Amino acid sequence: MKNFLIAVAVIFLIAGGAYTYLSYKNKDVSSIATTSPATSGKYVGKKILYVDSYYDDYDWSQGLTSGIKSVLDGTGVELKIVRMDTKRNPAEEFKKKAGEDAHLAIEVFKPDVLMVSDDNAFKYIIVPFYKDVALPVVFSGLNWDASLYGAPYANTTGMIEISLTNQIIDHLKTYARGNRIGYLSADTETERKNLEYYGKLLNINFDKSYFVKNMAEWESAFLKLQNETDLVIFENNAGILDWNSTTSAIYALANTKVPMGTTNPWIMDYSLLGITKIPEEQGQWQAEAALKILDGTKPSEIPLVRNKRGNLMVNLKIAKELGVIFNSSILKNAQVIQ
Repeated sequence: MKNFLIAVAVIFLIAGGAYTYLSYKNKDVSSIATTSPATSGKYVGKKILYVDSYYDDYDWSQGLTSGIKSVLDGTGVELKIVRMDTKRNPAEEFKKKAGEDAHLAIEVFKPDVLMVSDDNAFKYIIVPFYKDVALPVVFSGLNWDASLYGAPYANTTGMIEISLTNQIIDHLKTYARGNRIGYLSADTETERKNLEYYGKLLNINFDKSYFVKNMAEWESAFLKLQNETDLVIFENNAGILDWNSTTSAIYALANTKVPMGTTNPWIMDYSLLGITKIPEEQGQWQAEAALKILDGTKPSEIPLVRNKRGNLMVNLKIAKELGVIFNSSILKNAQVIQ
């Protein structure tokens, strides 16, 4: 899906080269943007810096940014965005350097509130530099359990990200020939964490799981799962470096034998059904919490929450290949992909 609003931003350089931008391909070029300081609004003169773990063309990042801006636009807040690009650059050295560069950007900008999304921003920025300090921090997208990082801290609040995977599996079992469950995803730290917590918190036992780094590995794992399992959770393709959306959609349509589900809307071209997380929900909550802090509420006075909203989606092309006919109640309530 490409239906998220993309925030239009002005790319700028800090005078004197105070820090280097984070790279798409390990080059010293950037993904840092800012809005112009507002001249009207309740919060004129206030500054918020938002650090995204990923990159601006990633659907999840676009949805988060759209949610944030839907709340902050017109408030007078000056918003600056830093993208770490760690989804496409998973090496530990890169992530640490991205965290250090983001830390320097924060120190230069001097925000009144710091917002971060997803685990890498929290792990490589908040934990080493902003644990129990004066600067208020609002996070989103921490997968499953903030206590892994010793959070919450005195200066933090946030939204914990969970998946509605049990509900997806319940739907898929209606169309499956058995109960063997497979798991397929890009080979990233986040997706390995997801698999672990599906077992720990949701009591989902996967019979086969594959983590892949490239399209060839994905195609091989996809074929194996058609014979080794009766239904599959395809978690994420972000992190598969040579991913081709057109090629993979054709491949999935031609080779699908078992129902596949997902928690991410951009995976629906390859899946029968999804109950997808809504990044705008997290971005909106995060920005609203930041405004409460600007109004004088302490982060510790804002309880941690979990995402609650999901979007039911069905793919009729995949359904036709599997001989699946959705009932009218599902079609009435779902977003349909033709």
